[in-house]
Amino acid sequence: MTLGEVDAEQSFRPDFLRLQGATPRLEGGSYDQGLVLLTKHKEESFANIARAWVLLAPGGTLVCAGANDDGAASLEKHVAKAFGGVEQLSKYHSRVFWFTKGEREPPDYWQKLATLQPVGDGSWMSQPGIFSWDKIDDGSSLLAKHLPSDLTGHVADFGCGWGYLAREVLRSPAATSFDLIDAEHRALEAARANVTDPRASFHWIDLTAEKPPSTYDAIVCNPPFHTGRASVPELGRKVIEAAARALEPGGALYMVANRGLPYEPTLKAHFASFETLADNNKFRVTRAVR
Repeated sequence: MTLGEVDAEQSFRPDFLRLQGATPRLEGGSYDQGLVLLTKHKEESFANIARAWVLLAPGGTLVCAGANDDGAASLEKHVAKAFGGVEQLSKYHSRVFWFTKGEREPPDYWQKLATLQPVGDGSWMSQPGIFSWDKIDDGSSLLAKHLPSDLTGHVADFGCGWGYLAREVLRSPAATSFDLIDAEHRALEAARANVTDPRASFHWIDLTAEKPPSTYDAIVCNPPFHTGRASVPELGRKVIEAAARALEPGGALYMVANRGLPYEPTLKAHFASFETLADNNKFRVTRAVR
């Protein structure tokens, strides 16, 4: 069972309201206890531990939990070294470890990872927890090279990440407006820093479950296909289907994907036509017309 298959109910109104009031980022607080769920990305876990430490009251306890396959054992060693030791339990290929907040602060590097910082050639801002957070990914770079230089009308990036494709498209005055859409709030934080063009707007939306804010003349997309370590092509298929529904008749989707992903049946089912614009034996760039 994956997290996406879990449904929850909460009949006690005070607890329901607290769940409903969840925020994508806690900006302040002084908590007696904190929990960090470790990820497969070491830098992201370092950043989350540093942020959680800041939110702890003096003497508060921070609990960290994760799978050994995601590097939890290695992270435990780093945390023990940084904070002077931890207590821990391990079972079922996973572990939990905890420590009490004292005078020792997280390493400066961890604290830096918890904020937006320059990446790439220094003209981009990003942070751990975002796809390809510290460099322009090869697929998006290939797509950018094969986009028309004059995409017109209302354009969107479905799964915008930290805004690379949006900034490339907005170099041209042809696009009248541009919606950057992503399910990861941290990606939108970075995208806002990277894309300052007044034609841009930003939307925190799960395209596999929620409608985009508009319809479009063109969409650019590097569809996601991972949940944690697992490859989930269905995730990409749902985003492609969402793009088809959101395009105006005659509108075009410009998409890049790993060559091995089974997206061709989805393109055949939801678009009038499609063609390959580029193929470098690792990635394929496709133009699909609604």
